[in-house]
Amino acid sequence: MEELKATGEHKQFIVIKLGEEQYGIDIKYIENIVRMQHITRVPKVDSYLRGVINLRGEVIPVMSIRIKMGLEPDQETKSSRIIILKLGMNGLIGIIVDEVKEVVTLESDQIEKIAYDSKDDKDSFLWGVGKCAGGLISLLDLNSVVLENL
Repeated sequence: MEELKATGEHKQFIVIKLGEEQYGIDIKYIENIVRMQHITRVPKVDSYLRGVINLRGEVIPVMSIRIKMGLEPDQETKSSRIIILKLGMNGLIGIIVDEVKEVVTLESDQIEKIAYDSKDDKDSFLWGVGKCAGGLISLLDLNSVVLENL
């Protein structure tokens, strides 16, 4: 057990829900989590780009990862949130999620990397699966979800 702790690396993830599925986002990318608010539409952009919000004087683009991943459009509820992600040189972007569940810590041995077939687009949005409390959490590859075609 001691050996495992010495070599085991761990990461923290925010667990979100999209429909009935649970996904994990590496906490290092999360700048803020805000309640749903008015999103100003921007003409002539891809359908998954919902528009922009004004967050403390900063204009931040907001996208629907449900639409980007080929799921049904967002149904805004009291649980819906906009997660503000910081993506290095690309600045901030907001993503709409159905619900923010919890923060989990996963050891490296609880994470299985995914080898995917490049023809299957949806799988390319994931980089791994985390095993946590008897359930599975699909770990989002934010570079392919957010930055692709941005």
